[in-house]
Amino acid sequence: MQWVLGILILAAVGVALRSLLGMKLPDQRPTTGLVPLGQERQAVYDGLAPEVEARTAILGISLNDAFEERDAGRHDMAWRMLLLSASAWDGMAKILAGLLDTLAKHLPDAQVVVTPRNIHAHRFKSKPMVDYVRMHELLDQLVFSSSRRYQLQLRLLRRAAEIVTGEFRRTCRQAERMDNRSADVWSQIDLYFHDFDLITKEALLAFRALLSCLPPAVLPKFSLDLNALMHGRVRTRSVAVER
Repeated sequence: MQWVLGILILAAVGVALRSLLGMKLPDQRPTTGLVPLGQERQAVYDGLAPEVEARTAILGISLNDAFEERDAGRHDMAWRMLLLSASAWDGMAKILAGLLDTLAKHLPDAQVVVTPRNIHAHRFKSKPMVDYVRMHELLDQLVFSSSRRYQLQLRLLRRAAEIVTGEFRRTCRQAERMDNRSADVWSQIDLYFHDFDLITKEALLAFRALLSCLPPAVLPKFSLDLNALMHGRVRTRSVAVER
């Protein structure tokens, strides 16, 4: 427990320093709507974001279908549909990791400071994610630089996606091994998908934040790196920046 006490002390010191320096706490910072990207940057965003949203929606629909089969009493069919959804989840997890890695790679190219978002534990539902994000909230109080806070946000999202995906896989494996497909198992899966969907949305917002700060000369390379993440698109339209 000493390390927990140490983190709490550091967090208190961080809050005190913010107050002395006249800095606003995360929940006191003004919030604004999405900043328009402009034609070139919007083209890069539209080359990836709708595809990610579509894949996440398809995953959610397939999981909902499995839940409906379970509610109808067709438990074997429901479980088979759930296991089929697991492959789609794995594919999305790889894309998400690739997106976050690409954002970290191109962060040094930003011509202005990227504004980070605050990610709060109360928005998550599964215990592993609540515990992990709550720890991040404490660490976030100790980082004053916007650039480093954005880097911390990317690391948080990447690790969070790994955690919730790992918990989903573990729950499915345990249920298979112990032949346990109880309501509690299904409830946990529901919570994990809620958190995975939230992480995906946060990753797209982080993508947009960096994109708004990149100079035009970097956009073609950035777009190519993003397009390389997608294999077998579910949408027919792919937009890349040409110069």
